[in-house]
Amino acid sequence: AAAVASKCFYHLEEYNESLQLALRAGKFFDVNSENEYEVCIIGKCIEAYIALQNYDPKESGNADDMEDEEDDEEMVKMQMLAEMKPQLENILNGLFEKCYSKGNFHEALGIAVEAQKLDKVKDTIERSGNHMQAEMLSHALSVSQTIIKNKAFRMKMIHTLVELYEAQKDQTGSTNYLELAVCLHLLGHVDLYSVLLIDLLKSDDFLVAYQIAFDLMEIQDQKFVRDLLDKLPGPAAVENTDTVDGDGDGANANPAPASEFDDRLSVLLAVLKEGKAQAVYLDFLYQNNKTDLLILRTVKNTLSAGRRNSVLHNATVIMHAYLQAGTTVDNFITEAKNSKWLELASNWARFSATAAYGVIHKGNVTSSKNILKQFLPSNESPGTSSGGAYAEGGSLYAMGLIHALDGSHSKTGSEALKYLNNAQIDAQKLHQAMGPGDMGGIATKGWEPLEHGACLGMGLVGMASGDIMMKDQNNNDIPITELLMDVVLRDDAVAGEAAAYAIGMTCLGGGLQHEDVVGRMLDVAIGQTKHEKLIRALAMGVAMIMYGQEEVAQDLIEKLCGEKDSLLRYGGMFMVGLAYAGTANNEAIRRLLRVAVSDVNNDVRRAAVTNLGFVLLNSPERLPELVELLSESYNPHVRYGSAMALGIGCSGMSMATDALELLDALREDKVDFVRQGAMLSTAMLLMQKNPSQEPKAKAFRTKLRETIEDTKHSSTMTRMGAVLASGLIDACGRNANIQLVSRQGVVRPPAVAGMALWLQYWYWYPMMHMLSLSLTPTALVGLNRDLDMPVAFEVDCDLPLAAFDYPEPTTEKKVAKKVRVTTAVLSMTAKQNAKDKAKGKDDGTTMDVDESDKNENEPGKPTDEELQEKRNDMLKNPLRVTRSQQSKIVFLDEGRYRPVANDAQHKSGIIILRDTTPGEEEEVRRISVPTKEETTTNSTPEVQMPQGFTFNPSMLT
Repeated sequence: AAAVASKCFYHLEEYNESLQLALRAGKFFDVNSENEYEVCIIGKCIEAYIALQNYDPKESGNADDMEDEEDDEEMVKMQMLAEMKPQLENILNGLFEKCYSKGNFHEALGIAVEAQKLDKVKDTIERSGNHMQAEMLSHALSVSQTIIKNKAFRMKMIHTLVELYEAQKDQTGSTNYLELAVCLHLLGHVDLYSVLLIDLLKSDDFLVAYQIAFDLMEIQDQKFVRDLLDKLPGPAAVENTDTVDGDGDGANANPAPASEFDDRLSVLLAVLKEGKAQAVYLDFLYQNNKTDLLILRTVKNTLSAGRRNSVLHNATVIMHAYLQAGTTVDNFITEAKNSKWLELASNWARFSATAAYGVIHKGNVTSSKNILKQFLPSNESPGTSSGGAYAEGGSLYAMGLIHALDGSHSKTGSEALKYLNNAQIDAQKLHQAMGPGDMGGIATKGWEPLEHGACLGMGLVGMASGDIMMKDQNNNDIPITELLMDVVLRDDAVAGEAAAYAIGMTCLGGGLQHEDVVGRMLDVAIGQTKHEKLIRALAMGVAMIMYGQEEVAQDLIEKLCGEKDSLLRYGGMFMVGLAYAGTANNEAIRRLLRVAVSDVNNDVRRAAVTNLGFVLLNSPERLPELVELLSESYNPHVRYGSAMALGIGCSGMSMATDALELLDALREDKVDFVRQGAMLSTAMLLMQKNPSQEPKAKAFRTKLRETIEDTKHSSTMTRMGAVLASGLIDACGRNANIQLVSRQGVVRPPAVAGMALWLQYWYWYPMMHMLSLSLTPTALVGLNRDLDMPVAFEVDCDLPLAAFDYPEPTTEKKVAKKVRVTTAVLSMTAKQNAKDKAKGKDDGTTMDVDESDKNENEPGKPTDEELQEKRNDMLKNPLRVTRSQQSKIVFLDEGRYRPVANDAQHKSGIIILRDTTPGEEEEVRRISVPTKEETTTNSTPEVQMPQGFTFNPSMLT
C-alpha cells in the first residue's frame, strides 16, 4: 500500500510525501530499477540524507522573527527524517552497491562525501581496485580541499586518506608520497611528516623527499617548517634514526649507509633551512629579467615634465620596485641621472622609496646589509645619517622585505631578527632620551620612522613563526609578541600601527593559541586608545591571527561585527575573509553580502565586498556572477570593492574572461578611485598575457600609457592607478604572477596576508610593498640530486610558443616628419619638364630613392631555422612557464632526466629530476645568487675595451 501511495503522490508532484511512503515500502521499493520514479525518489532520498547530516539547529535558532515560521517547518521536517534515518541509510547502501557493480566509483565517492559518510569513502576507494586506487585517492584529496565546507569533517576526511595511503604503502611497497605529505601538512602532523622524510631519505626514493621539501617551502608555512626542523636529526645523528623509523615499511626496503644518509639529509636541510628554493628563483629572475625600462623612463619623463606631484612620484618609485621585484637589479634608481630625481622624495615618501630596495632585492638574504649599508642607521647615533630618520626607517623595512619568511630557524633570518630587534630598542631609547620636541637636530618624533620600520621588518622576517624569543632593553628573553605589545601600549599612532601589524604577521594563523594576545589587542582597540590608525591596525592584526580558523573564529567575528566603531567592523570583515580564505563557505559569503548592502559606513562596505575574493579563492569561477550586481552599485566604495575582489579571487585563473568584462566597465567609471582599483585588478589578471593569447592585453597597455600622459583630463588618483598597474602587469621582469594558492591546492598564508596588508595602501602608502609577498616566479626549474641544473633537461609544449612569449617591448614614439607641400607648377613649365625628362635631363627637384633603404627599419620575417632555434631555447632548463602554458607542458620520455613527480601539479616550479644514466658525466649549471656588482651592470651590456696589441708597420702593407 505504501509503495502504491508513493507512486500516486509522485505523479501529483508531492515529492516529500512520496519519499516518506517509499521509505515505508521496504522491499517493494527497488533501488536497482532504472525507471523514472525510482531514480527521482532515490535523488530525493540522497538530498534528504545530506540535509539531515548538514542540519544545525543552532543556526536556525538565530534566525529573524520573519523566518521563525519557516524554521519551525524545517525543524519538524528534520525531526521526521531523523526518525526515518535507518530507512534512508538502507536505500543509500543499496545505491552504493549499485555504483560498485557498475564501476561508478567517482559517483559513489561524491555521494559519500556529500552525505559525510567516512566509512563509505574508505569503502569506495578500497573497492575501486589497485588499477584505480591511486586516481581515486588523488580525486578524494582534491575534493576535500575544494568542495567540503565543514572544517571538522574535512580534517576527518583527510585523516581517512592518510590511513588509505599508509595501507596502500603496506600492500604495494609504495604510494603517492607527495600527496601523503600534503595530507600530513594539512593535519599539522609534524611527527609523521618527519618520519616520512627520514624513511624516504634512507630508501631509493630519496629524491621524492627533496621534492616534498620544495613543495612545502612553496606553501610558506614557516611555523610548520620550524617545528619540522626540530624533529629532524642532524647529520651526525644518523645512527639514532632507527628509533623513529617506523615498522620497516616499503620506503625503507633498502636502507642507505650512514655517510650516504648524511649527504642526503644535508641536501634536505639546504632546502628547508638554507633558502635553496629562494636562491633558485633569484637566479632565474636575474638571468631571465625582461624588464622594459623604456616604460619606466617614459613614465618618469612624463611626470617630471609637468608640475611636481609627490603622489605620482611615489607611485613611480613603487612601479619600479614592482617591475624589478626579486631581480636584484636596482640600476635605474642608482644611476647618477636618476638619483637627484629620487631625492625629491621627503619624509614618509622617502621612507617608502628606501623600502623599495627591499622589494627589488627580496630573497637576497646573504647581501642585505651590503645592499642597504648607505641607509641603515648607525649604532652610535641613529637618525642622523645623510638620508635622515625616514631613510633609515625605510631601510629597516626594506631589510624585513628582503628577509620576509626567512624565519628564526635559518641563520640569516635569526641574524636579521636580531639586528631589527636592536634597531627597535635603539629607537625606543632615543625616544626616551629625547622626548617630544627638538631632539638634537633630528626632526620632531624622528624616532617614529625608525621604530615603524623596525617593527614592520620584524613582523615580515618572523611571519607565521609564532612566539619567537627576543631581547628587551634589559637583555631579558621575552616573546616577540610581548616586545611588540609594549610598543602598542605606549599609545603612539605611527609606531603602534606597525607593531600591531607585526603581531598579526608573526602569529599568522595561530588562532586561539594566542588567545591572550588577541584579548589584549582587543582591549586596547575597544577602550584604551583613540587613534584610528592604531585601532584599524589592531583589528587587522587580530584578523591575521585568526587566519584559516573558520568556525573557531566565529565568536570573534560576531564580536567585531557587532561593535559600534566602524574601524572594528572593518577588521571584522577582514577576519571573515581571512578565517574562511579559500573555503567558499556559504555562511561567510552571506555575511559579507549582507554587510555590503546594509552597513552605514563606506569603508566597512568596501571591505566586505573585497573579502569575497579571499573567500572564493578556490572557486573563482563563481565570483564574477556574484559581484556583477555589486559592480553596478550606486556606492563607489562598493564598486571599488567589486573590482578588488575580482582581481584577488580570479588572479589564479588562466583565462578570466568574465572578470575582465566587468573590469572593462569599471575602468570607465565616473569616480577616480574606482578607475584606479579597476586598473590594478585588470593588471593582476593580465600578468604575462601577450596579445596573441589575450587581445585585451595590448589595448589595456595602451590605455595605461594614455592615462599617464593625460595631464588635463585624468585625475591624480587615476594616473596613480595607471602607474602602479604598469609596474604590476610586468612584475619581476615579466616572470611572475599573483599566486595565492599553491600548485597542490593549499592556500598560501603569507601570500594572502600580504595581499590583505597591501589593500591597506588606501590609508598608508608604504603598505604597497606588501604585494611582493604574493608574487611568485612562473618558472620551471629542474634540479638533479645535488640541486644543480642539468643543461640537457628539456621539455616540449603542445602549442606554438608564440602564445606564451613575452609581450613585445615598447618603442619610442616616432615624430612624423613634416612634408613639404608640392609647389604649384604652371602648364608651360610642366610641358618643358616633360621634354627635358624625355631628353634625359634632371631638373633637380626629384630625389633618387634607394629601394634597398625602404624597408631598412622594418623587421624581417624570421626563418624557420630561427623560429626552431628560439623554440628550443624557450624549452631548455630553466624556462619560463606561464599559468596558461602549464597544462601544455609535456615531459619527454626519451630524455636522460625524468621528473620524480610527473603530474599536473608539477608542470611549473622547482622539480627534482631522476638521472636515468647516473654513471655518465653530466653538464650542469650551478645556482648562483647575483652579487651587488653584477646587478649594477645588468641593464645593458657595455662595449668591452679591445685587447692591447703591439703596432707593427708591416700591418699597413
